Amino acid sequence: MPFYDLDTVIEAVENKSVRQIFNDEGEEHFRKKEQEALEAIIDDHEDVVVSTGGGTPCFFNNIDLMKKNGKVIWLNTSVEVLVQRLIKEKQSRPLIKNISDSELKSFIVKKMQDRRLYYEQADITLKEELVSIDSFLKQIQDA
Repeated sequence: MPFYDLDTVIEAVENKSVRQIFNDEGEEHFRKKEQEALEAIIDDHEDVVVSTGGGTPCFFNNIDLMKKNGKVIWLNTSVEVLVQRLIKEKQSRPLIKNISDSELKSFIVKKMQDRRLYYEQADITLKEELVSIDSFLKQIQDA
């Protein structure tokens, strides 16, 4: 199946990085472009794998659109793992670039609480740290 990273698609269409889009036009513009890109991918492909950012299912009708058109998988990653990953990526992540390392964990906990309602609508939930590739594939095939 074709694979698309939604941020990469948006960057190609906009000819700007996600960070530049946030800086120049704001989050609302980015979220609209994100929705448009998601709809375009779904319209253009019957079978496709789309990697989305953590905010994608939380805006507009994206979670409903994704569920209507396929299986939604939530890679449920621990806060501790997210903190370690995001500390290294802060400059490329518009929502956290101005958050201190010491405040990052609280920010992530709050975002996870705010987004849980959407994430829990996933068809499959996997604890990322506990899943192997083989068990991941089996759960997807069984769903």
